Parts: sequence; C-alpha cells; structure tokens
Amino acid sequence: MKKKILIIEDDKIVRENTAEILQLANYEVITAENGKAGLEKATFFKPDLIICDILMPELDGYGVLQIMMRNKSLQRIPVIFMSAKTKHEDIRRGMDLGASDYISKPFEESELLSAVASRLKRKEIMENNGKHESEVNKKWRLEEIEKAFEHNEVIEYKPGATIYCEGSISNHIFYIVRGEVKTFKINHDGKELITEIFSDKNFFGFTSFLENKPYVENAEVIKNTEIIRIPKHEFLELIKSNPQLSLNFIDLITHDLEFVKDHLMHLAYDSVRRKTADAILQLQEKRGNNKSIEISRSDLASFLGIAKETLTRTLTDFKEEELISTNKNKIHILKKDKLERIQ
Repeated sequence: MKKKILIIEDDKIVRENTAEILQLANYEVITAENGKAGLEKATFFKPDLIICDILMPELDGYGVLQIMMRNKSLQRIPVIFMSAKTKHEDIRRGMDLGASDYISKPFEESELLSAVASRLKRKEIMENNGKHESEVNKKWRLEEIEKAFEHNEVIEYKPGATIYCEGSISNHIFYIVRGEVKTFKINHDGKELITEIFSDKNFFGFTSFLENKPYVENAEVIKNTEIIRIPKHEFLELIKSNPQLSLNFIDLITHDLEFVKDHLMHLAYDSVRRKTADAILQLQEKRGNNKSIEISRSDLASFLGIAKETLTRTLTDFKEEELISTNKNKIHILKKDKLERIQ
C-alpha cells in the first residue's frame, strides 16, 4: 500500500512541484494551501507523514505542530518542516515543538526524498517495536502488581454498590480483579458527571500517600465486580521496598492520566458527534480493544457531559450511518476507521 504524505504549503508552485516529486516516487500525495486546511485534511486522511511550511496564512507551521501534539490521533505523525527560514532559532523552535526534520527551501529533489524515506522508515520501526513492547510490558507490569497483592482478600460487589463517597477518608486504594467501576462528582443541581470508568486490572481511589486527605469524588460499581482493597500504608511500604514495582505502578498511573487529559480535551473542544465517537473508542481500548462495550445510556451521557436525549440522537445517527450497532446497553463497533474520522 502506498504511503500517504500531506503537503501543507501556501505557495502554489512549491506545493505542486513537491507533490509531483513525491508522486513520481510512488507516494500518495494530499495537499493543503494553509495550516487550517492542512489540519482538517490530516484529521480526515491520517497521513503517514506531513511536510509543512512555516510561514503561512490562517495558521503557521508552528501552530499546526502545536495542535497536532495535543491531538492523540495526530501526535505520532512525523512532520518535516520546509521553509526558507534558516536561522538556528527557527530550526530549534520547530524541533522543540516536535518536528522530525527540517528542509530549507530551495531544496534538492534527492534531499527531499531522502528525508521522507528516512522518517517513514523510522516511524515504521518505532510502531512495530512500540506495539510489541507495550503489550508485553503492560502484561508483565500487571502480573507483578497482582502478585504483590495476591494475599489480600477479594471482595465481591453488586451493580450500584458504593465503594466510597466524596469527602470520606481515603484509607484504601482499590484494584479491580474483574468488573467495572465509575467515579463521579455531583454538581449543585444534583447532576452527575462521570470523571472516569475503570475496568479489569485497573487501580482507582488515589489520594495523597503522605497526608490523610479525603476522596474528591464518588465511586460506584457498574456491574458485578471483584475488588481488592489495599490499605494505603501497606501499599506505600511495598513500593518503598520495591523500586521496580514502584516504577511499574508509576507507568500505569501515567497511562491513566493521559486517558483523562484526552477525555477532558474532547469534552472542552469537540462536537457532540466527535466526543461521542472518541468516548466509544476510548472505552473500547480500556476493555482490551473488544469490538463491543457495555455501558448504560445514562452513564455514557454523564461521561460525556451531555443530555441523555442528545446522546440517544447521536447514537441513532451512528447506527443509520452503519458505524455501530446496539443491543440494550451494548454498543458494537462496525467501522472503527470511520468513527476515528468523525468531526
């Protein structure tokens, strides 16, 4: 399959000449005349690499890169800056923002092709290695953590059971052996907003290890769940005496924080269609990339911060577009790639 390359360049002649060179080298080429149009096309086409000018109307190259770095679906796409700006500070700024390479205009055809081939090859190697290492290391980390607490009692909870309430003293950390738990806050009008949904092999209920701070949210069981309650002092002593376990735990928590930050970005800036699609995809990923997720309409609406009626209309639209199918509280993903491209 041909590699897709997006060229973002406001100079028509440079844009067309660059596109022709890459097309002759057997790449699929997409072009955009400014940064704003380039981001729209990057979101839709998901190119393998982007070649971007710096000085452009609407949105310059630095702005394009900054927005890409905040978008999970775009942040791993390598970007090669292409510009007549050749001062060291300009190049340094681009690299600091996350650019993969820099080509000064005018450039030789061989220089362009060499940079493109090099960045695409590096991306392929990193993706292959990263996927394998991520799967192996996550499994190993979880096995090590489970082993450390295998002597603790496993407690069974029914749907609707309260694990803790906002304001209660945080004496424990919780580990889900099997099942699902939601954490949420209630506003002054009594409306629930779900802050996170945890499933198998997840920790939750974190507050300070050093201070006796209360929980800042509520936790409630969604379906039949088995949980290990770990006293905070026991957990602290264990990670203090086991540096490797401590690092494993920090790594897992960092992954959870990335999920929360992405979710907040979608809530703040995305359309209802976009954030609904992203929520479905995120929840699918947390469940091990199964094609189906099970969640009530009220919980999903609360997770998105929208009215249940609005969510129902959006899911109906997705069904009519044959992106998903539903059966009671189950949502089955039919076309993941199209869900990822929804605006």
